[in-house]
Amino acid sequence: MTVKRMDNVLIVVDDLEATKAFFIELDLKLEGETTVEGPLVGSLIGLKDVRATLAMMRTPDGQGIELDKFHTPNAIRFGPVDVPVNTLGIRRVMFAVDDIDAVVVRMRAQGADLIGEMQYDDTYRLAYIRGPEGIIIGLAEQLG
Repeated sequence: MTVKRMDNVLIVVDDLEATKAFFIELDLKLEGETTVEGPLVGSLIGLKDVRATLAMMRTPDGQGIELDKFHTPNAIRFGPVDVPVNTLGIRRVMFAVDDIDAVVVRMRAQGADLIGEMQYDDTYRLAYIRGPEGIIIGLAEQLG
């Protein structure tokens, strides 16, 4: 059996509303939101007394970002929110965009910080921004 596709990526957050708004501003759609709890959920994820609110976000092409806010047990913050990109673990999610400048302006108006930007010859422009919860988003614009 082989992998058919990636279904979604999970990001555990403390401020679910701010993080949903951030991804909505990036043009992801809120597919649904629900609260899950109980022993079946706990046995699946290896925690006891679980109660969490999940929000499923989808890109225009159907890729998923699941945002989880744990009510019980409390989420554990491991290190500072603004860790650098070379910190071990998943550090960013990259999205292809049509107009990097417009997206950066829009996201900065929503409180995102521009980490940096660059251009590869005449082929790609890239930018990294940091949003709520310290989430790093990469933006890629294909040129030409």
